[in-house]
Amino acid sequence: MDDKKIATVFKALCDENRVKIIRALQNGEKCACKLLQEINVSQPTLSHHMKILCDSGIVSGRKEGKWTHYSISPQGTMLAKEYLNSITELYQKK
Repeated sequence: MDDKKIATVFKALCDENRVKIIRALQNGEKCACKLLQEINVSQPTLSHHMKILCDSGIVSGRKEGKWTHYSISPQGTMLAKEYLNSITELYQKK
């Protein structure tokens, strides 16, 4: 596993606002306009956080008109779990 990819995933999870965004998406897809209201951040700040979350693969976005709709990516979350397992697995000495 690529250490840079692992770091990108965990960078996405190390900010309180990004955790709030992920929690907001647990109920399903949301438009950026709804996330702006729920998270109470500026539009540029939300864009910054969404870029990091999308780059990590944990969140995916799709454009609809002028807005982007975001959702949790099942594949991305599975990969994040695999990364955590891979770097925390203890090896037994033989």
